[in-house]
Amino acid sequence: MKNNEILKLSDVIASREVPAMQPLLQSLIADGPSLTPDSHQLPGWQVLQNLADGIGGWALIAAMLGVVVGAVIWAFGHYSHNYQQAYNGRRGVMVSALAAVLIGGAPQIINFFLDKGGKL
Repeated sequence: MKNNEILKLSDVIASREVPAMQPLLQSLIADGPSLTPDSHQLPGWQVLQNLADGIGGWALIAAMLGVVVGAVIWAFGHYSHNYQQAYNGRRGVMVSALAAVLIGGAPQIINFFLDKGGKL
């Protein structure tokens, strides 16, 4: 394709018969789209925040139970010389502990990647 055959998006928009939309589209082309996450702008944001907090609390309780049950299985497996059971209990403890770390750090993880994505 030759350079003179390439149409700019702004030229295509300017040639359309939608005069009311031209200022908006021109500003989008000039400035580019933007995104500023703000949950306070939506109705019901507090309900969603409470829901996320409640689910996070349940998940932490489940992770705590996983650590306790895994430790019991690990101990029974160790003292009964059942190495497969001991391994499964140890794995349960580690996975549940990692789940608790991820649940507790979820806001910081999301904010870290949001910050990195905003700098692209």
